[in-house]
Order: sequence, then structure tokens, then C-alpha cells
Amino acid sequence: MASEKILNQKKKEVSELAEKMKEAKIILLTDYRGINVSDVTKLRAELRNSKSEYKVIKNNITRRALAEAGIEGLDNLLEGPTAVVMNNEDYLETAKAIYNYSKDNDFYKIKGGVIDGKVMTAEEIITLAKLPSKETLLSMLAGALLANISKLAVALDQVKQQKENA
Repeated sequence: MASEKILNQKKKEVSELAEKMKEAKIILLTDYRGINVSDVTKLRAELRNSKSEYKVIKNNITRRALAEAGIEGLDNLLEGPTAVVMNNEDYLETAKAIYNYSKDNDFYKIKGGVIDGKVMTAEEIITLAKLPSKETLLSMLAGALLANISKLAVALDQVKQQKENA
């Protein structure tokens, strides 16, 4: 039987993790089987750039923290080695970093996760990660708007020229 000290330590770990999960915009569960230390170190460095946190946590502790945070529907993903990736600010950058890493490493898999409180499958997260960045989407929108404005300007100029010629 585990000692009282160890049980209290684990309870504290669960509650700290649950608090982080409540604040996180994204929580990803990943399978890291077959990944070497140097590859994980590169991934951690990339995730640190996006202010994300990467931790390998026992499934039982993760399961209890998810329950304490009020997140349901991920228990079936907590089998085998699981790494938890969390970010409190930008979920898109984190999702892109993990997706790009999983493309380059055949063994690394996204199991699923939570984005803004919504439980998502691996497929949904990958679809989201494939989207262009916010800046790219805004520039595409601006380009589309400018194209329409320039077409309107040309049409008005043509109307003006027709009236002048008539």
C-alpha cells in the first residue's frame, strides 16, 4: 500500500495538472512510441517557441486530472505511452507544430485532445492544423476584398467614359 506522503504528493500533482488543463486553450494527447531523445528534445524546443508545454505523465494521473477539470471523453485514449501537450494562448500554432512533427516521424501519433473546451478526434485536430495561419487567412481576405474593389473601380470608370463619349 502506498504511503500517505506519496498519496498526498500524487493528489497534489493531479490538482496542479487539472488547474493547468482548465486554463489551457489546447490539450493534445499524443503517442510517442519509437521516438528517440534527440527528436523529443527538438520537438520540445519548437513547442517552447509557441509557449506550449510538453510532458509525459502517467495515464492514471492524466485521467484523474481530466476528470477533476471536468473534461470527459478522452479516457479511451489513455492507453499506452501518452504525452500531454498544452498551451494557454494559441492552439493553432501548437496543433501545427505537433502535426508537422508527426508527419516527419511515422511513430509519433496524435491521439486526440481538447480545443477551447471541445473534445476533438485526431482527424479533427489534423484538419485544423492543416489550415493556413491567421495572418495568411487575413491576407487572403484582404486580397479578395481589394480585387472586388478594383473591379468596381474599373466598372465605374467605364461608366464614366461611356457618359463622356455619349
